[in-house]
Amino acid sequence: MLDLMTAGDTDAAADLWADDGVAEFPFAAGTAPRRLTGRNEIRAYLARLPERMDVREIPSMTVYQTQRPDTLVVEFTGTGSTVRTGEPYRLDYIVVLTVQDGLITCYRDYWSPLVTAAAAGTLPELLDSLRPEGAR
Repeated sequence: MLDLMTAGDTDAAADLWADDGVAEFPFAAGTAPRRLTGRNEIRAYLARLPERMDVREIPSMTVYQTQRPDTLVVEFTGTGSTVRTGEPYRLDYIVVLTVQDGLITCYRDYWSPLVTAAAAGTLPELLDSLRPEGAR
């Protein structure tokens, strides 16, 4: 999947999900989705990523086996640049991945929305979205 994403083939990456698979982003903030359900919703989300981030390389990756044969924990780093600003992009991820019959059924992605927003030049907007309604 990471090879497909760095090659910009988001459609093929989406094909790795089960029809009813989910992608969850527990640390998502602002307008970023916290949960996507179904391959079509995931495909639409992935298709927009190249407009935001140009991830060129995954320079490090470690895969951890779990006690469940269908579940892995993966740590990796993505590097590249943001499309909006051209700023360098480096983000560490931790993903809990569950696969059944060769397809992703659950992809739980723990990433920093602050690092992403800083690289994309949208940190003020993200911070504003986190303020309580009356404090804006």
